[in-house]
Amino acid sequence: MGTKYNTVKQAIMCKILDGTFQPHQKIYTESELMKQFGVSRHTVRIAIGELVTQGWLYREQGAGTFCVDRTKEESTNVSNQKNIAIITTSISDYIFPSIIRGAESYLSQHGYHVSLFSTNNSHDSEQRALKKILLSSDGIIIEPTKSALFNINIIDYLNLERQNIPYLMINAFYDELDPLSITMDDEKGGYLQTEHLIELGHTNIIGFFKTDDIQGNKRMKGFLKAHREYGVTIDPHNIVTYNSEEKSTKPVEILREKFNIDGDLPTAIVCYNDELAIRLLDVIREKKLQVPDDISIVGFDDSFMASVTEVKLTTIQHPKSKMGEKAAKMILDIIKEVAGSHKKARDIGESIVIEPELIIRDSTKQMHK
Repeated sequence: MGTKYNTVKQAIMCKILDGTFQPHQKIYTESELMKQFGVSRHTVRIAIGELVTQGWLYREQGAGTFCVDRTKEESTNVSNQKNIAIITTSISDYIFPSIIRGAESYLSQHGYHVSLFSTNNSHDSEQRALKKILLSSDGIIIEPTKSALFNINIIDYLNLERQNIPYLMINAFYDELDPLSITMDDEKGGYLQTEHLIELGHTNIIGFFKTDDIQGNKRMKGFLKAHREYGVTIDPHNIVTYNSEEKSTKPVEILREKFNIDGDLPTAIVCYNDELAIRLLDVIREKKLQVPDDISIVGFDDSFMASVTEVKLTTIQHPKSKMGEKAAKMILDIIKEVAGSHKKARDIGESIVIEPELIIRDSTKQMHK
C-alpha cells in the first residue's frame, strides 16, 4: 500500500508545483482519485492526510480539500533564504517528479528556497527561465533542452559564468559548454539493453531512439556496438529515429507498418525509454501478439510505468531521486567553496557518470529454437 499512496501523493504535489492546482483551488474528490489511480478510499485518505499535515493541502468541512497558498509562506521566508533554481524539461511527467523531489528535499533541509521551472522541451522557454533567475539564484540545476542540437541559449549560460553563478546539468549536457554534469552512461545502457536480447537469442531487433538529445544518440550507439561485438548483422530499417515532437506518433506508426509487412517480423524491441515502451505495448496488443511469448521489449529508466502495466518491463535503472539529491549536494558544495574566495564556479568539482544496471522482469524471454 505504501507505494500506491505515495503515487497518489506525489501526483497531487506535482499538480500543485506545475500550477494545475492554484492556491485555494479545490482538488479532485476522493472518488475521482480512486478512479484515476485504481486505489481504495483508504489509500487516498492516507495520501491526502499526509499532504494536509505537511502543509500542501487543507480541508473545509463539507466543502472538500483545497490547495494551500504556499506562495505566501515562501514570500515571507524568501528574503531570509538562499535560492536554488531547478529547470527541467518537465515537472509533472515521467521520472522528473522523482528527480525534483530528491533535489528539493536535500535543499530544503539545508535552508534553501527552491524555484521550479519547466521548459516543456522548448529552447525559448529555457531562455525565459534563465533570464528570470539570472540575478535571483545562488545556483542552478538544469536539464538541458534538446541537448543534441545547437544551443541557441549559449549567451545566457556564458552570462551565468560571468556572474560566477554555479550551474550543473543533469541527464544530459550541452557539449560546447563542457559543463559540470551528472549523467547516466547512456551508451552502456543502450548496450546492456541490446546485449540482453542478443543473449536470449534475438537477432531481428528493432531499436527506437529520440535523437534530438544526447541520451538518444548515445543509447543508439550502444545498440549498434552490441550488435557488432556479438557479430549480429544490423538491418538498417531496424533503426528508427524520431524527435521530441514526433515521440507520440512516429514510433507507433513505424511499428504498425512493420507488423503489416509480410516477412520476418522483429522478435524484440529496444526502446529509448519506458514511456515509449508503454506506447508500443498498445500496438503489440492491437496485433494480438503476446509479450514476451511473441515479442520481447526492453525499456529504459525503470520509471513507475515499468511496474504498473500488466507486463512488468525489463528496463535500465535510473537513479532518479538519488540523482536529484547528488545534484543538490554538488551545487551546495560549489556555492560554499566559491563564497568568500576568488575561485570560478565552473572550475570546482568533477562531473559524475552513473553506471547503468539492467533490471530483468517479465517483458523479455529466450527465443524459441
